[in-house]
Amino acid sequence: MTAVQPTGALSTPKDAWHTINWYAVHRTVRRLQARIVKAVQEGRWGKVRALQHLLTHSFSGKAVAVKRVTSNDGKRTPGVDGVIWDTPEKKACAIVKLRQRGYRAQPLRRIYIPKNGSTNRFRPLSIPTMHDRAMQALYLLALDPIAETLGDPNSYGFRTERSTADAIGQCFTVLSQKHAAPWILEGDIRACFDGISHEWLLTHIPMDRVMLKKWLKVGFMDKQVLYPTEAGVPQGGICSPVIANLALDGLEALLRKQYPLTTNRGQQAKVHLDRYADDFIISGSSYELLQEEVKPLVEQFLRERGLELSPEKTRITHIEDGFDFLGQNVRKYAGKLLIQPARKNVKTFLGKVRQLVKANAQATAVNLIAQLNPMIRGWANYHRHVMSQD
Repeated sequence: MTAVQPTGALSTPKDAWHTINWYAVHRTVRRLQARIVKAVQEGRWGKVRALQHLLTHSFSGKAVAVKRVTSNDGKRTPGVDGVIWDTPEKKACAIVKLRQRGYRAQPLRRIYIPKNGSTNRFRPLSIPTMHDRAMQALYLLALDPIAETLGDPNSYGFRTERSTADAIGQCFTVLSQKHAAPWILEGDIRACFDGISHEWLLTHIPMDRVMLKKWLKVGFMDKQVLYPTEAGVPQGGICSPVIANLALDGLEALLRKQYPLTTNRGQQAKVHLDRYADDFIISGSSYELLQEEVKPLVEQFLRERGLELSPEKTRITHIEDGFDFLGQNVRKYAGKLLIQPARKNVKTFLGKVRQLVKANAQATAVNLIAQLNPMIRGWANYHRHVMSQD
């Protein structure tokens, strides 16, 4: 096994950060990740664990992890300790202090943000400390190659080089044909991030279980009170989306095993999964097939992971009635599939525009337009990949 050289080894904390050879550091990390992918494909799990250990204990891995948490949008958001790494000296020292021996995760800082633009519904976010974020980013470097290699083919959320546009594109591929499945199961998982079984994660997630347990069981601080975490992964953790994805991976393989495309039964069933994180749809040839066969299969799959479908939001819809998915409305009109912005999405966007206009009542037209343009451009770019007219 090739040893990892301490590329860009630190000299003195004052100038160390600026002397790192980032090209060589990223190249070392990419090479180790490629070797992990190859070992996973060959089924050599002993080698996978050895390479993961090598990456998570390397200088290059630690440097990339610190760089990630100090250059993303949350770089100025502290955890319960109030510490941020905002100078080159602090970043260089953070690399040195990023050690596994003696590591203890600190409780998460709980904050609440408005949910889907609502003013009376809030989504809890749990913010780790900078040190815990860097440690998660470090282990994510070794976990992500496995998640990408083993992930469901039609899973698009929180994955490299994949986006909502790809998920909508798969929708069009599956549903646009004349003889495509006419029925859709709209799946909504109740409290997905908050409900995943810790026992299942510790048994099945391919990473250091001691480290994973520290993150899962750390608890959170809300108004100076410490609460335990008995289930779920924190919304706000760097590793959380990938861990949640790994928990939901396997559903497509289960459906494909039950309805193989190489058999008449599978071809007639027309069962296809399209998933973006915890939001998914499943097509089927009939209402009865989805209600009596596919839905119980999905419920059993989720039950093993401590999850369940939301009875209020999970429904079976005919394609001619249309359904909303990832902010788009997907519907067939006289056999023609059209995808256009969902009414709820348009209403939310217009509400944000009105709010901005009212908040800047004294602004000049030039300044107001300068603030509106990025919003309108971003919304238009998100929806530009759809087919909204005949």
